[in-house]
Amino acid sequence: MNSNRQIAKYVISDWIAVNVGWFLFNIFRFYIFPINRAIDSLPTFLSYPKIIEGQIIFPLFFIGIFYLSGYYNCPFLKSRLEEFFTTIFSLLIGTLIIFFFVVLNDLSWGDYSYSGFIAAFALQFVCVYPCRFAITSHATKKIHTRKWGNNTLIIGSGKKARTLAAELNSQRKSQGFNLIGYVESETDTSPLPPTDLPQFKAEQLQEIIKKDTIKQLIVALDGNDWHSIQKETNLLYKYDLPILVLSDNYATLFSTVKMTNILGTPLINITTCALSESQKNIKRLCDILLSSLALVLLSPVIIGITLAIRATSPGKIIYRQQRVGFRQKEFTLYKFRSMIFDAEESGVPILSSENDTRVTPIGHFLRKYRLDEIPQFWNILKGDMSLVGPRPERRYFVDQLLQQFPHYNLIHQLRPGLTSWGMVKFGYARNIEEMGERLKYEMLYLENISLMLDLKIIIYTIKTVLAGKGM
Repeated sequence: MNSNRQIAKYVISDWIAVNVGWFLFNIFRFYIFPINRAIDSLPTFLSYPKIIEGQIIFPLFFIGIFYLSGYYNCPFLKSRLEEFFTTIFSLLIGTLIIFFFVVLNDLSWGDYSYSGFIAAFALQFVCVYPCRFAITSHATKKIHTRKWGNNTLIIGSGKKARTLAAELNSQRKSQGFNLIGYVESETDTSPLPPTDLPQFKAEQLQEIIKKDTIKQLIVALDGNDWHSIQKETNLLYKYDLPILVLSDNYATLFSTVKMTNILGTPLINITTCALSESQKNIKRLCDILLSSLALVLLSPVIIGITLAIRATSPGKIIYRQQRVGFRQKEFTLYKFRSMIFDAEESGVPILSSENDTRVTPIGHFLRKYRLDEIPQFWNILKGDMSLVGPRPERRYFVDQLLQQFPHYNLIHQLRPGLTSWGMVKFGYARNIEEMGERLKYEMLYLENISLMLDLKIIIYTIKTVLAGKGM
């Protein structure tokens, strides 16, 4: 299944449908509502500059609304009920904005009643929803009849793995899993000889993923030792693929599981957070807009800090460091240098202490007001980070944290943040034990994540910065 191609179908269909709907509304309002008497024919009305502008701009505006609704995020196996209400809600919002901020202000076309709004909404819905329904129905039928599917590996080779494979392959309506084979696991207590599907060694996993274009992994291990299961899943994040886990395997670890498929096999995606698709897109849009605004408004501060660092200590202005982010992918984090050059000349990562002699005088000031973090707005723009999310750590410390706290990997469901609940409540950690304490707040954030919580964390972060309590 090609996700990009399916998304393109929805986008093109929506664009054409909204164009047709808006064109029909223009015809409708010409004949139904009072129009400037100087316009005596429909072709003249439709060729009016404002009408042409609307015909071009409004469909693009609706595509933006549809994107923010999260409709394009999951192009396959859509819930029909969810699709219906998502379409109604997004069209309602888009029509309200256009009608009351554009159409009603166009006084040259006379006085419109609410029947005009209802007509605009109804015409859009009649054009958009049937097209969506047809595309979704076609894709769903292809998946259910096993003509379309995602190549999938089952991590595990024991009884549960075999039972799961048999269940998935015997379902009357497929869930889209094209099973390629089993991958042996050390946690399997009763591995079985290969029968229905090929069986691979753990060290072959990367090769098989590349060779067979694997799109997702399913963890089905014998036993319910969540510690072992978590360690097993920790090794899978580096492949940057969706990881699904049997509900009984994972129930004791993460109770706030979000599931929407009530008919298929209960599998939990542990690589995605509890935010809705709409909230994910809105969060990302806010990240882009606010970080862009911050970089513009803080440009005088950035210039001042650059000159101050250059004048007070030798070395680079911007300090670059590898951190572990979303799905354990490493990225380069940027900060204003607040320590002396070669602060870690031994090559071993060292956490900063309260009276760290490596911190320069200007660096102390920058840390106190968290001004050294300003370059991370660029990380946010690039998509490495978010405004709010768990703080990213270096691989050296991540490996230690995973040994003591195997559930630490759950925070990699999200982009790391410039600020976080842990930073607000706990602050900077100076050793692994303190990182573990801060992790409690990061896990609370993961379980209670919402856009409103993000806003609260941002407000408290601003208070912390203004009070000079960044250290």
